[in-house]
Amino acid sequence: MQLNSLKPAAGSNKARKRVGRGIGSGLGKTAGRGHKGQKSRSGGFHKVGFEGGQMPLQRRLPKRGFVSPLRGRVAEVRLSDLQRMSGDVVDVAALHAAGVIPRLARGAKVILSGKLERAVTLEGIGATKGARAAIEAAGGKINAPAAAEESAKITKRKAAKAKAAQGKAAQGKAAKSDAAEAGKKD
Repeated sequence: MQLNSLKPAAGSNKARKRVGRGIGSGLGKTAGRGHKGQKSRSGGFHKVGFEGGQMPLQRRLPKRGFVSPLRGRVAEVRLSDLQRMSGDVVDVAALHAAGVIPRLARGAKVILSGKLERAVTLEGIGATKGARAAIEAAGGKINAPAAAEESAKITKRKAAKAKAAQGKAAQGKAAKSDAAEAGKKD
């Protein structure tokens, strides 16, 4: 075998069809486009997914749920990641610096995955029950996450709502009892 004798295998290179080159070619005149209509004209075809003004399938189908803008802001951190990190105090900034959590993550939560064999103090980072137990067993401690202020706000708001609901319920009962008394007098 020599370079000058190399050629492609028989049938592997098929000549492209040249359309609109006479009736003898089999693709003359209408060039495989058929007769008339939008699809036969040059430049005459709608964009993908367009259904003539009808609401297209991709827009009318998934009418369920939504994507939360808060999703993915809290990154998961394994115990093994904490083991590899240097330093005894770990906070979100330290996790960013070590490249353990992505830049866009605002917070972090430690999960029970891997082993932790040294004492670590978590500042403003949450932890699952199992991870909390493992950290405390290794001699570490967890200071309340920074989200505690926000959760306090939420608790306060819920308490106010509950109080308002009780007030409305009490008003409703009072109105019923007044109506019942008025009915007895008659």
